[in-house]
Parts: sequence; structure tokens; C-alpha cells
Amino acid sequence: MTFEERINEALKEAMKAKDEATKRGLREIKAQILLAKTDGSGAEIDEEREIQILQKMAKQRRDSLSIYVEQDRNDLADKEREELAVIERFLPKQLDADELTVILTALIAEVGATSPKDMGKVMGAATKQLAGKADGKLVAEIVKKLLQ
Repeated sequence: MTFEERINEALKEAMKAKDEATKRGLREIKAQILLAKTDGSGAEIDEEREIQILQKMAKQRRDSLSIYVEQDRNDLADKEREELAVIERFLPKQLDADELTVILTALIAEVGATSPKDMGKVMGAATKQLAGKADGKLVAEIVKKLLQ
């Protein structure tokens, strides 16, 4: 099942259940994906790009949530929490540091990296292999440590 099919299926289920928060979140996801598809470039949206869009949406929701909590706007904070939960349902599980270390050690050997000068080559391969499954900063830190 494609990403878009999963979103459409979840939207149908939310409509049957009359779950307004989930419908709102799913419609926002669909709108962002559609916007990316119609950016004029004609480029197809692959799964990696869809994940990037969801990660950006999740970050925006977290930022808004922290502002609403600071301002004691619980009504708006609750809506952000609901929409963030919907977005996070469709994001891949994030790998922890130990899991990443194992994967990146194997990847370093696979690409033949032997020094910090090879970091770009490793990061390029890691980006493709770990699409949306790990925080880029954490990946860079681990690669840097492994190449020293």
C-alpha cells in the first residue's frame, strides 16, 4: 500500500468514526503532499520526500505547541497535540543511537570509508538508506565519531 493509499484509508476510517481531529490532521497531510506535487517542477514525490514533508509538519506542530503551552493556551495546545499525533502515526519509527551505530558501522565498511575525509560519501549513503528513520544531526555525530 502506498503512502497516499494509507492516508486515504485512514481518512475513510476517521470519517466513519466521526473523528474530527484525525480528519483534520489527515486533510492537512494530504494538502501538504498535494502542494509538493504541484510545485510546478513536474517531479514525482517519492516516499523519502513524503517523509520529509511529514517531519517538517511535525516540527511545525511541536514549535506551535511549545508556544501555546508557554502562553497557557490549552485549547490550541490540545489541537496541536491531536494533529501531531496523527502526523506521527505515519512517520517511520526513529532509530536510537545504538541501532544507528550498528547500521552506520556496516555502511562505513560498505562504502570503504577510512577517514573523516570520507564523511560526505558516508552521509550520502546514509541519507538514502535511513530516509526518515533517523535524525540527521545524530547520524552526523555518530559517523564523525566512527571515522575518527
